Amino acid sequence: MPLLEIRNLSVDFATASGRFRAVDGVDVTVEPGDLMAIVGESGSGKSVSMLALMGLLPWTATVTADKMEFDGQDLRSLSARAKRQIIGRDISMIFQEPMSSLNPCFTVGFQIKESLKLHTSLDRRQRQDRAVELLELVGIPDPAKRLNAFPHQLSGGMSQRAMIAIALACQPKLLIADEPTTALDVTIQAQILELLTGLQQTAGMAMILITHDMGVVAETVRRVSVQYAGQKVEEQPVEDLFDDPHHPYTAALLAALPERATGKHLPTIKGVVPGQFDRPQGCLFSPRCAFADERCRTIVPPRQPQALGQALCHYPLIDGVPQKSQEVTA
Repeated sequence: MPLLEIRNLSVDFATASGRFRAVDGVDVTVEPGDLMAIVGESGSGKSVSMLALMGLLPWTATVTADKMEFDGQDLRSLSARAKRQIIGRDISMIFQEPMSSLNPCFTVGFQIKESLKLHTSLDRRQRQDRAVELLELVGIPDPAKRLNAFPHQLSGGMSQRAMIAIALACQPKLLIADEPTTALDVTIQAQILELLTGLQQTAGMAMILITHDMGVVAETVRRVSVQYAGQKVEEQPVEDLFDDPHHPYTAALLAALPERATGKHLPTIKGVVPGQFDRPQGCLFSPRCAFADERCRTIVPPRQPQALGQALCHYPLIDGVPQKSQEVTA
């Protein structure tokens, strides 16, 4: 049985000019101990889809799903109190910006122990010992002393490690890491990623890595879900995705990797991710796609079978060639 199963997740935001769909019919399946990534440009709905799972979206958001189950429990039918017993304990999240996610008014130790107090039966002494153990686990030197430090007294890398310690405090079954290396220098990024994957393997927990860095994906995860403009456009094992991407958007992302560039200039994807007022009628990627035709611009594409990575495309690529002669399935 999957640890997490989400079907047809949609998120709409109320705006002054109407409703905007930020996530559109996304499916997510995570097995126990799984390690997957959700990738795409900024504005693709990666973070919003996971924040919807966590219940952390503002009141302007409307979340709908045909199915949203975690560890056999239907999250849609749980009361707010019952959901709080799961969120933060069994499902935990590392946010993008540690300096804005940590409360500047409280010490790191207080913020770690707050989670332990809410979700465990440990007494005060045990919570103190567990907090020291967590800071040591994430590689913070002199952990007993650092418990008394405020967030502004820590470097960016240390703050991110403290965030990871908070997320791991209750030994979650699923860890969501939302751009965990944002704003960190390259050497610290490598340390944080190595730390996360090491902890994931040691604890046996499942992890979803949200990122736009395909290089990180290649070195870190087993399976990749590609999102564009709020839709999941492809999902494959990481090796298959890099060897033979089936959606033109995935192929364009991979072609933009510096190590794959062959000419003097780095390939780019022209245009931007469509927003509320510039969404095309057919395929959302059609204005930027090198293979798009009139069918792509006017008709919503069907989802291809598993053999084609579930690519959301009229003409999925095989070995880099669009299958325009192929009769696709709805």
